[in-house]
Amino acid sequence: MYHQSTVLITIFAFILTMVMIFIRPKNMNEAIPATIGAILVFLSGSVSIGDLLDISSKVTGAAITIIATIVMAIVLESFGFFNWTAALMLKLSKGKGIRLYWLTLLLCFLMTLFFNNDGSILITTPILILILNNLGLKNKQKIPFLLSGALIATASSAPIGVSNIVNLIALKIIGMDLYIQTEMMFVPGVIGLLFLSLLLFLVFKKDIPREIGHHSYCIPLQKNRRYHPLQNNREDLFNQQQKLMIRMLIFVFFVRISLFAASFVGISVSLVAVLGSIILLIWRWVNLKTNPKDVVKKIPWHILIFAFSMYVIIFGLHNIGLSSFLINHLKPLVNGSLLHASLTMGLITALLSNIFNNHPALMISTLALTDMGLSPLLIKTVYLANIIGSDVGSLILPIGTLATLIWMHILKKNKIRITWMEYIKVTILVIPLTLVFTLICLYLWLLLVFVP
Repeated sequence: MYHQSTVLITIFAFILTMVMIFIRPKNMNEAIPATIGAILVFLSGSVSIGDLLDISSKVTGAAITIIATIVMAIVLESFGFFNWTAALMLKLSKGKGIRLYWLTLLLCFLMTLFFNNDGSILITTPILILILNNLGLKNKQKIPFLLSGALIATASSAPIGVSNIVNLIALKIIGMDLYIQTEMMFVPGVIGLLFLSLLLFLVFKKDIPREIGHHSYCIPLQKNRRYHPLQNNREDLFNQQQKLMIRMLIFVFFVRISLFAASFVGISVSLVAVLGSIILLIWRWVNLKTNPKDVVKKIPWHILIFAFSMYVIIFGLHNIGLSSFLINHLKPLVNGSLLHASLTMGLITALLSNIFNNHPALMISTLALTDMGLSPLLIKTVYLANIIGSDVGSLILPIGTLATLIWMHILKKNKIRITWMEYIKVTILVIPLTLVFTLICLYLWLLLVFVP
């Protein structure tokens, strides 16, 4: 048993960290309050040096994988990928607003699949803002594209574990391979995304402009250059860049497939991700003569600090008895049928995510899960339900995910106004339905394929 002061300091550190992350005074980086909270927890005595070493083994690989993925995104940006994608989307939309809307959702899904949810927000939001500003749309007309895109980008991290750092950490805690997680989750996760996309379209259908004045030549393909529609060399440049972009995307796709192959044969997933990013950096160096040193400055190193610090705080809560409390109250609820277990844990994790943010919510529920003594299939089912609750159910409130907080910050920086009320009016209609639908799909998929 821990001393009462240790328990109180640990709880205080957690509450202080969450409040500071939510309000972000002076746009404070989320790693700063997380670090302060972790230091308080360590000094309180609820986390030992041995615990820190254990945490490092669980968090480091996941954080390195995510950072390597972000490096790939940085390299693509330096080749003009953002602007080329914006021009391509305008070209494919053919002046139709609804066509552009569905292309937006597809883009956000693919970017999360190719990179990760935070990276997808950082990539797709500037692309969409570039497109919408060039189209001259009003603020109200921008909301369907930006809000739907953000929800799809974040929820798209559910089908595969490698698209979200907290999913990777939870995988390590459970001791589950990446390819097994994808085998069990990809189909129900994608069906859930299609359902969410349909609901979002029904909500926004009346607000999406039917016709959009457009020309893909409005988008500069290279920095500090704009082109007039009558300049013929603009089309040649677009086609040249298209060949390069397709080759690079094929390579990134190959790296993503290699992550699952590595997991299958027992090779370090983070090692494969790092090798992929190094090859892309060399590719850029040869083609653009750009020294890789600039990437070091652009890498969000705070992700490592944030993930490690948050896990220290959660481990402190685990040690002072939070997991035992959850086990005593949740074990009777999940020790029944797969459907009951899936719905129960998915809904509980979603609730916790919207109150505390999905990072601590998923970590807390996963730590509790490991000590419940459940059967192998049941523990995997409950874990996957936790992922759905964390990645999809957390989207009801803007504070539910770090990706959504980043998205709100980007919009504010670009003077695009979407209030909390405007956000919640949409999410309260689509997220609870999508959450329950996806959890039922998970149960049916597991019943069909994995239950003897």
